Amino acid sequence: MPRRSSGPRLWFDKKRGTWTIVDGRERRRTGFSAEDIKWAEKALGEYTSSKHVIKDSATPFIADVLAAYATEHVAHLPHKVSRAEILYDIRRLGKWWSEMRVAEINAQKCREYVRHRKAPVASRRELAFLNAAIKFWHKEHGPLKIVPTVVLPPQPSPRSNWMTREQAASFLWVARKTPHLARFFIIGWYTGSRRDVVAGLKWSMIDFKTKIMQRKEKGHVETKKKAPPLRIGTRLISHLKRWKRMDGKNALYVVNWRGKRILRLDDSWKHARELASLPDYVTPHILRHSRATTMMRAGVNPWDAANALGMSLEVLTKVYGHFHPDWQKDAANAR
Repeated sequence: MPRRSSGPRLWFDKKRGTWTIVDGRERRRTGFSAEDIKWAEKALGEYTSSKHVIKDSATPFIADVLAAYATEHVAHLPHKVSRAEILYDIRRLGKWWSEMRVAEINAQKCREYVRHRKAPVASRRELAFLNAAIKFWHKEHGPLKIVPTVVLPPQPSPRSNWMTREQAASFLWVARKTPHLARFFIIGWYTGSRRDVVAGLKWSMIDFKTKIMQRKEKGHVETKKKAPPLRIGTRLISHLKRWKRMDGKNALYVVNWRGKRILRLDDSWKHARELASLPDYVTPHILRHSRATTMMRAGVNPWDAANALGMSLEVLTKVYGHFHPDWQKDAANAR
């Protein structure tokens, strides 16, 4: 009787000095050396995933639920950056949940995951994707025998941290040696646009004559996160004109790395933040908070500010309204 296969595994080929994936009689070279074991393990994981066939089940493993959601739903989302961010969160979920079955999900397991992640905001977002994946499976591959309740950590209060001009100057002084990071910062600082908007900004979306910037391309699918057109200020238009001269006529993206669109700048941002000795809350999203705060402190009409940010008036006044010089002025002076 032939021996049962133990499944795909890594084998180090001493002759070639590289790792090879062994799956029964099949051999697949990874090209990674002995020191690159982590990359070889990643290649093994991708190979194993490609061999796995997802089958409908009423009691599936969470790994299958996440894989189905990623390949059948997330992979077809229209926005490339959103797709990449969600897939990143799904991989995070898979590292902890994959060997469990859906029926094992309960409030205690969810709380354990939050403690494991040590990041309440990120874990809340990730658990929301787990819940969406379960609903997707129940509809497309189920029905599930048990539909568990995914318990999310409490909604954190809105973050209103912002950068001062001195902090912004410190960051830019460091970022000047990384052109795409400096451009990202300057556009975010002067427009308050979300990260994916800044990363996806094309030269064709900027009208230098009218000084109007389109934040989304024509035909783009609208989402809950509004991105209306924006009037470009004097300081930003000067930067844009200079960058355009540097990039030439054939350039596509305003913020680019060797002509290509950037997808993630976490490493370069973190490095610049550390060199500038800024606190951990200085993340790319703080540019949006900073712009909203700056406009409120300058006494800009809240309706104009909300439109410029692509934010509802309700959210603007709730989170940033107290920075406005006229905030509760009449109420405070009432007799």
